[in-house]
Amino acid sequence: MQVETYLFFEGRCEEALDFYRKALGAEVTWLMRYKESPEPEMVQPGFEDKVMHATVRIGDTTIMASDGMCSGRSAFQGFSLTLAVTDKAEAERLFAALSDGGQVQMPLAETFWSPLFGMVADRFGLSWMILVTP
Repeated sequence: MQVETYLFFEGRCEEALDFYRKALGAEVTWLMRYKESPEPEMVQPGFEDKVMHATVRIGDTTIMASDGMCSGRSAFQGFSLTLAVTDKAEAERLFAALSDGGQVQMPLAETFWSPLFGMVADRFGLSWMILVTP
């Protein structure tokens, strides 16, 4: 069994995918728009160009994403995605990239469990933890 993360960006999925490409080097491996649905009657007017489903590779991890119901209000609560790296400079780069337009929740600092750890909510409200593995 494998557990994978599925994120709903509520109308901002394409913007999020572009951001993660630049910030994290994410690679979109598959993308389907609502207009490509084999059941066109299920597509709400105005949703045709929105992302129905995307599969994205970040490092060795696959996540999935969608525009969902396009409400415009993403609500990522109760979890964080974690980026574990072995290099302090890479942690600092990732943290700065994700902080652009976002909100730092805990600045990068040394902790008892990591040489460098920090938390940030990116511009989409998605919470990230960045840590250097000892």
